[in-house]
Amino acid sequence: MAKLGQSSFRRILLSRILLLSVPVLLVGEYVTYRKARSGLLETARLNLTESAVEMAQDINDWVKSLQSNLILATESTILQSEQSKDYQQFIKELEQQLPTQVNCLQLVNIQTNQIQASSCGNEVIIEIPPNLWAEKKPQDKILTLTSVYIQNRVFSSQFSPLTRLENSVSVPPWRNKIQLVFMAPVYVTESQNFNQLKYVLILESSLPLSSKDRPKSLTGFTVVLDEVGRIIAHPEPERVGVNINEETDGPRLQKIIDSALSGEKDFVHLFFFDQQGNELLAGYDAVSSPISQDKESQWVILAVTSLDDALSGLKEINSVLFYLTISLIAASIIAALYLSRDLARPLERLRDYALTINSLESPRPIPQNLKIREFIQLGQAISIMVERLQSRASALELATKEAQIANQLKDEFLRIISHELRTPLNGIINSLQFLRDDLCDTPKEEQEYLDMANKSALHLYSIVNDILDIALIQEGQLSITQKPVDLVKIIREAIATQSLEVHQKGLSLKLHLQDPIKVWADPDKLKQVLLNILSNAVKFTKKGRIIITAEVLPIVQCDRISYESCEEKFQAVIVVQDTGIGIAVEKQDKLFQPFAVVDGSTTREFGGIGLGLSISQSLMTMMGGSIELYSKGENQGTTVTLCIPVALSSSETKLFSNL
Repeated sequence: MAKLGQSSFRRILLSRILLLSVPVLLVGEYVTYRKARSGLLETARLNLTESAVEMAQDINDWVKSLQSNLILATESTILQSEQSKDYQQFIKELEQQLPTQVNCLQLVNIQTNQIQASSCGNEVIIEIPPNLWAEKKPQDKILTLTSVYIQNRVFSSQFSPLTRLENSVSVPPWRNKIQLVFMAPVYVTESQNFNQLKYVLILESSLPLSSKDRPKSLTGFTVVLDEVGRIIAHPEPERVGVNINEETDGPRLQKIIDSALSGEKDFVHLFFFDQQGNELLAGYDAVSSPISQDKESQWVILAVTSLDDALSGLKEINSVLFYLTISLIAASIIAALYLSRDLARPLERLRDYALTINSLESPRPIPQNLKIREFIQLGQAISIMVERLQSRASALELATKEAQIANQLKDEFLRIISHELRTPLNGIINSLQFLRDDLCDTPKEEQEYLDMANKSALHLYSIVNDILDIALIQEGQLSITQKPVDLVKIIREAIATQSLEVHQKGLSLKLHLQDPIKVWADPDKLKQVLLNILSNAVKFTKKGRIIITAEVLPIVQCDRISYESCEEKFQAVIVVQDTGIGIAVEKQDKLFQPFAVVDGSTTREFGGIGLGLSISQSLMTMMGGSIELYSKGENQGTTVTLCIPVALSSSETKLFSNL
């Protein structure tokens, strides 16, 4: 169960993935937006600059085209001959032939200021300035484009864009345009008036300019300024003729004029040129002023659009980016969910496996197909841990059973030792009481009680020695002193101590001893072992025989032996075989444990405290030997085999090797 302040691995993984991916995604979308915006701005700037350049070229081409056509018209024989009076037809045809829009075409007698022919009413459309041309033209002189006088219709004294233009029948309603009046001299060629200035051919034409700033259109609307800052053309008629110094963005516009007049073609941002206060983008270029005789005089052409219109395509991009962002975030969440599940699931399977192991005896197999190497290694580590826990649990269970058995053995030992101690003590106490109370009739009877007390005391001493020996062995404090000793001699001494009991029980004792045999051992400890083995053989054999064999054999015949001298290649093997009560096969392994006895009934019948074999095994191991016990079963006798390293000289070793 999750505690307060804890979170699952899957939730942490999901949150970390989202915390990393979503900001990166949003930053990427923002960078894309900024790139798109800067790209659109750059495209708008380039297009506006090109639009201004193209418009400047169009104005120049328009002016030169009208000038050329007007010069050609003045050279017409119809106009130069006074005999021809069909001026109206000529004006009509000329108006149709001109390639650009013509608002008005008039032929005016310069001397009388009377209209000879007109396409736009009976009033002269503009006042002709005096002294524009010479009264007579030299015979070899040809009219050039500079002979054409051009005047801005908007700034003429007879015209106001807000009044007269709208009231004129021949002129269409106001729109953003350049409206110029072209005047060219007509010289007649009659004999009496040879090359005499008589007429002026007047042409009024308009060049439409872009007047609306259309969204997604990168050409913008056109504004024309002259070099002094006066607005020549503007989509808003009330601003035509206004000087830029009256505009809020006047200083910035003046910089545009200065840059354009210096030959630059560029763009600029305007902030207050629009009445609504919208930010504007403007590309600019310069063109020679058609209304000035000064060739250095120029007009500045602006192609202007609002920043919103220049970035109108950004709205669609924003929509696409918005839906794309939502889609990518949703995809990121789905991918994060899948990824977190895919990464967390193996860990959860391992967790579930670890939580559901109820028994180490037969645990379920570790989850497989974890796919991720680190999780596979974790699974292997858990499997190894479970195996170790199984091993430790088995060892603990075995140790528990052994401890229980040891406790049982100790309980049994306490019961047995209390009985074994009480028996000799009773003998000693009873004998001493008889002697103290002077209940003996004869000295011989007194001696018998003294012998009985002495025997009981010796038996009690033997029991205490066994207990002390096992305690010293378990504490590792029992020491031995090994030296070469005569094995046969020690065997005979041990047999001598048991000969009386063997004789009393009527047992047959057979010896097969190879004499002499030198062994590397502690004589006292070896004799103690032999006494324990012989005592058990005599004690548990009611009838039959006991066979004792001692010989030297190759060491390979005794796999439990360990020896110190590197020259020891043989071992002494002592076998004590009896025809006694035997031992059940399943009970033989525990006989070498301290306090172990076959069963309580045997102990009660034959006595003993269960320390003899345990002490004997420990002593044999300390001397580099071993002890083994074997019995086919109950009432089938017992065979005890002792192995101990021999202590041979080089000649004796060679002798045994040749046997």
